[in-house]
Amino acid sequence: MKRENVVGRANVEDTPELEAYYRALEGEELGALWNVANEIEPWYPQPKSVPTLWAWKRVEPYVRKAAQLVSAEKAARRVVMLVNPGRKEWSAAAGLLYTGVQVMNPGEFTSAHRHQASALRFVMEGKGAYTVVDGERMTLGARDFVLTPNGTWHDHGVDADGTQCTWQDGLDIPLMNSLDANFYEVHPKVVQTPAALSRENWKKPYSPVFLYKWDEAYRQVKRDGVHEYTNPLTGGPVMPTMGARLELIKETRPKRHTGSLIYQVAAGRGWSEIGGKRFDWEEKDIFCVPSWTEYRHGAHGEAVLFCFNDIPAMKALALYREET
Repeated sequence: MKRENVVGRANVEDTPELEAYYRALEGEELGALWNVANEIEPWYPQPKSVPTLWAWKRVEPYVRKAAQLVSAEKAARRVVMLVNPGRKEWSAAAGLLYTGVQVMNPGEFTSAHRHQASALRFVMEGKGAYTVVDGERMTLGARDFVLTPNGTWHDHGVDADGTQCTWQDGLDIPLMNSLDANFYEVHPKVVQTPAALSRENWKKPYSPVFLYKWDEAYRQVKRDGVHEYTNPLTGGPVMPTMGARLELIKETRPKRHTGSLIYQVAAGRGWSEIGGKRFDWEEKDIFCVPSWTEYRHGAHGEAVLFCFNDIPAMKALALYREET
């Protein structure tokens, strides 16, 4: 049998002696690179993630049901995960990015904790939601964007006089796990005591601004077409491993790049072609663009997409490449 290099192996004829050699290698936890070279080092990115759209009208009933079946206290984080069919082993939505929809009822709250994974939230609906990050309490409204950078203590909940709230969580948990670098820690108190956070001589690798309000971001995207959420001290991404932006959608030219994208429809209706497949979307739908997958967008009237991505990690590692 000939092992063809076109399918990832060198042009080597198998012989009984070679087959025995391969079995002996496996017995010693060894292997022959020429048998797998193009599989582990492909000619171009071969993402396991597939373009996927999670329509809110299909997801919402499960999110509401979770709030009836499981208490926020017992679940710790009552989240319905959005899992890509090709990345189930990582519980990832695309590539090494995780996302899910969290739901909280009035008066509920999570216990305070911190982790190595960076996290962000985009509020979908409701009144009275709040997040506390390193002691700073922030009130959240619909379409607000908030950070809980890696290593920061955080807890969140909904005021007793609020309404049921939902928000999209985005984290780089799969990236941290793939690097064997994840940590998780519970705060010594159930919830933090709110306190002013000093930003004097800020040297941390993430933005000193944790809350980005919708009204201002919407004005910016209406004016510029794209609004990047940035660290105001550096002009760079809000966190070292993840970035976020708003896009005012007009019909775009096809492009592809390294780095995965998770989109949520902040407003309006439209469509996207991703990897040759068309997805029609409307407000609160969530969809993904896997790395190195060609995509383009179009809108029916005005439409705004929220996007978070791992492009800052790609650029920091000098791995970003784009084709239009």
